[in-house]
Amino acid sequence: MQPGNPLVGITAEEFERFRLGLEDFVEVENAAEGLGPAYNGTGCSACHNSPAIGGISPVSEIRAGRLDAEGNFEVLGGHTLFQLFSIPNHACQPIIPPEANVIAKRIPIPLFGAGLIEAIADETILGLEDPDDQDNNGISGRAARIIDVATGRERIGRFGWKAQHATLLAFGADAYRNEMGITNDLFMEEVAAGVDPETLELCDLRPDPEDGPEPGTGLRGIDNFEAFMKFLAPIEKEPLTEEAAWGEQLFSLLGCVACHVPVLYTAPTENRIFNEREVRLFSDLLLHDVGTGDGIAQEAALPNEIRTPSLWGLRLRRPLLHNGSAATPEQAIRAHKSEAEAARKGFEDLSEQERAALLAFLNAL
Repeated sequence: MQPGNPLVGITAEEFERFRLGLEDFVEVENAAEGLGPAYNGTGCSACHNSPAIGGISPVSEIRAGRLDAEGNFEVLGGHTLFQLFSIPNHACQPIIPPEANVIAKRIPIPLFGAGLIEAIADETILGLEDPDDQDNNGISGRAARIIDVATGRERIGRFGWKAQHATLLAFGADAYRNEMGITNDLFMEEVAAGVDPETLELCDLRPDPEDGPEPGTGLRGIDNFEAFMKFLAPIEKEPLTEEAAWGEQLFSLLGCVACHVPVLYTAPTENRIFNEREVRLFSDLLLHDVGTGDGIAQEAALPNEIRTPSLWGLRLRRPLLHNGSAATPEQAIRAHKSEAEAARKGFEDLSEQERAALLAFLNAL
């Protein structure tokens, strides 16, 4: 299956929702439609386009804050996000304050298979956490307990580098406001760190919320984004060669599967597309300190924690790690520390032939 296709077996109605979502996903926004005042891109596909719409890109967002002498994280200017652009003038351009001592880049996360991830029960993720390392393997993953803005209920986060969202509706709505400056029913207020509310109001050309129901369908943009992500199919792994199959065994023996759990299952549901489905995502969806944290505290995540990235579709994803600092899987592995120290050392101790086999496995995902 080509990347970017919908899930196999969806109904005609679901395909129409997927199609409408794709149309909105590739739309280029402008100020008259609510773009800005502060923004990073003019459309979803500006950041999610490789190897197909819904993928990634090397475009980064910028997060910043301050760590005090005791190691406590402080938000500056009311938000950790500092957008790259602004309209109609520089008055509403977020500027990183000089007291910031933590500045981090984050690249987009691919959205392939996101609907299957959403369909995994909170209890399944909770069953994987081990915050106190009770099994003494050096790994202490935590589930991100957050309040879902779409429902007002406590949920287990799974979307975003900090697992800051549990639902696709909230995840898409947050990005619509943060990355394009288009307010909506879930996120009603503009974000421009350090810009005072009065100035921000003068820069805002449309009343909030800017995302409303479309006349023909009655659907909001955030509804369409949710449908596109929900029905977007995952990237299936390639058939394993003998070498790659050996590499899969090594991946398990090194303990990589402690965080990159090969398979999770969706919860029972009346929709057969999502009912008790096998999800080969290679992630536990938990927060871990593996030495690659970005220093930014967000929702339930501590500054040094990152949600375990899913590895499905890895062969078509570059660059790697949250900040795009790794060009290859080998570079990403060698950057692992802390909870992943043992796995990294195990990889470094492999013979050249064994390392090649493990990388062949990763490059088949």
